Amino acid sequence: MNMMHSIINLWETTGLVAFTGGQLAMIFVSLVLIYLAIAKGFEPLLLLPIGFGGILANVPIAAIAGPEGFLGMISAVGLSTGIFPLLIFMGVGAMTDFGPLIANPRTALLGAAAQFGIFATVLGAVALSVYAGFEFSLQDAASIGIIGGADGPTAIFLASRLSPDLVGAIAVAAYSYMALVPIIQPPIMKALTTPEQRKIVMKQLRQVSKVEKILFPIITLGLCILLLPTATPLIGALMFGNLIKESGVADRLSKTLQSSFIDTVTILLGLVVGSKLEAEVFLRIETLGIVILGLLAFSIGTATGLLLAQLMNKISKTPINPLIGAAGVSAVPMAARVVNKVGLEANPRNFLMMHAMGPNVAGVIGSAVAAGVLLAVFL
Repeated sequence: MNMMHSIINLWETTGLVAFTGGQLAMIFVSLVLIYLAIAKGFEPLLLLPIGFGGILANVPIAAIAGPEGFLGMISAVGLSTGIFPLLIFMGVGAMTDFGPLIANPRTALLGAAAQFGIFATVLGAVALSVYAGFEFSLQDAASIGIIGGADGPTAIFLASRLSPDLVGAIAVAAYSYMALVPIIQPPIMKALTTPEQRKIVMKQLRQVSKVEKILFPIITLGLCILLLPTATPLIGALMFGNLIKESGVADRLSKTLQSSFIDTVTILLGLVVGSKLEAEVFLRIETLGIVILGLLAFSIGTATGLLLAQLMNKISKTPINPLIGAAGVSAVPMAARVVNKVGLEANPRNFLMMHAMGPNVAGVIGSAVAAGVLLAVFL
């Protein structure tokens, strides 16, 4: 009898019995993310660990994503505190060249215009709550809206502060749309520009001095401290990494930030974001709303950047190709590459990569500033 009881207990602790339909569905979703990372090359550095973390989070009984599971403990240290996105920003800063932005400061306006999608989507999330029965608070609406900035670390940082329960859905949506930039943006770019506009060749950028590159992170941080202290964690981490790079006296630190440091944090961040894909948390109607609103935010941000670039071209003495406005979303450097690709399709001699990098890196700063504004208002 005791033997039979032990066998029954053992059987009940197997995955064959304990799996729920929701867990199996989320494991399938996680496998799709892994497929997109490996077969399609969509943000593999993040979708691969996110997908694998999603599988581990939905293993029954083991509670890997629970408070005592190893993913749960990593999440408590790095995600709940918001420290992982800040560490990622240090590495991003060390990998970023703000030279194109310094050489053509006007492109900062394009990075700012692209953030319009964030605030428009905040209103959209509120509207869904009022008219469609979704249960989004104002804090949730702010966290969802930041997806429009196409900046994964910023989205995770803001969501971890305002809407911890939505971190998984928001992170997956943000990184998915970043990966889909080459698919989502070109139709919008072609719909809002004419063939003649896409052929515009821009004047070569001036050479930026080392002194300018060193002063830029210091001045930017100073302005942030004076005008929007709530954005200082993100801006400060970004500018610290950039100053390490541009100073030229800390090559070892710069190389570490650009390689092993950011790679390690990316692995841990991806796994713990995937751990938020637990079936009971993710499989809700609100998740569908987040995915739809995220796409809307990203599309509006792309469109507003393009429209402002068209206006700037009309009033500027030097030609501006409106396509570079689409790079105002902060998916660096993918958005700039897409701009360059579409420009070359219109004119084989039209190289827009460096021109697009100006609004692209401005978009990184813009999304961090937008996050600071939302924190100041809703925290």
